Amino acid sequence: MIFLVDCNNFYVSCERLFRPNLNYLPVVVLSNNDGCIISRSNEAKKLGIKMGVPLFKVRNLIKKNNVNVFSSNFELYGEISNRIMKELNCFSNSVEVYSIDEAFLEIESQNYKLISESIVKKLKYTTGIPVSVGVGKTKTLSKIAGSIAKKTSKNYFILDSKEKTKKILNETSIKDIW
Repeated sequence: MIFLVDCNNFYVSCERLFRPNLNYLPVVVLSNNDGCIISRSNEAKKLGIKMGVPLFKVRNLIKKNNVNVFSSNFELYGEISNRIMKELNCFSNSVEVYSIDEAFLEIESQNYKLISESIVKKLKYTTGIPVSVGVGKTKTLSKIAGSIAKKTSKNYFILDSKEKTKKILNETSIKDIW
């Protein structure tokens, strides 16, 4: 099976590592020229702040809701990403880094739940970064499972049967498929 490990709100999560007082507060991180929002905490998302929106378009909303705004620190994010990817090698010899905050792992085991729980717990413990894990037979199915995992309290979702996969695909809009 293919496991997609995706860091949750990665740039915001990195900022919160060094500023734990930001936990549970609305936070956004800006692009390298401070022009657009490129990462949002769940609290900022609930305020209606969209990904990629220019800062000037939401300045009043940010001020009104005391949203914490940070310039991006790509050197820090890269270092934390490297640590996360090294940790993933403990779970699989086949790790494909997909982006700064995502990787695919091929894992041959039948205990997908235990492995998913272990990945979520270990990465939070060793790096401080929350992750979601999606498991499927293909990369596309693991991406779909990963998007569902982000909406669950356990932070993982497994598409391990034809019936479950068919049900989820029927409920998924074509525009939401990677």
